[in-house]
Amino acid sequence: MHLAILSDIHDNVWKLATALAHVRDCDAMICCGDLCSPFVIDELANGFPHDIHIVFGNNDADLFRITNKTRIHTNVHLHGEFFEADLDGLRIAANHFDYLARPIAQAGLHDVVCFGHNHVFGITRYGRTLAINPGPIMGAKFTPYGRVDVPPTFVVFDTATRTEDGFQIDADDRVVAYRPAG
Repeated sequence: MHLAILSDIHDNVWKLATALAHVRDCDAMICCGDLCSPFVIDELANGFPHDIHIVFGNNDADLFRITNKTRIHTNVHLHGEFFEADLDGLRIAANHFDYLARPIAQAGLHDVVCFGHNHVFGITRYGRTLAINPGPIMGAKFTPYGRVDVPPTFVVFDTATRTEDGFQIDADDRVVAYRPAG
């Protein structure tokens, strides 16, 4: 099973469309929050034909309309703030917040824990658990000194091989392999 992992869209439907075209053949998707507007549900559901599992982020303010949108798309599953499931024999969890997801990963109760929030791509192993932050589709992170542009990124995880591939969307809207320096 190939699992697409996205986060922190923040209404950037242009980069989202590029990412969705790349992951269209994945078997399922986890979205780690910060869709922002309800119309992003339609973009996800119409651009990805398989099951989409979504957790809320801190910028998903219109919960009423986001929740209502999910009711018209049978492939969209809204899980509140925490998602947990067995997918292809692996115990998978997702939460938006990095400071909550890391301790969940460190507890060792899951094979994979997905998260976002800080807009920093990262893949870390804590014992048996792989913690995946796919980075922001939005293409920016925020510091005390202001916004910093970063590549829009996402991850595809292969449950059979237990391997992950990072991708970035470049300035020409091409999807290329991504591994940050360091």
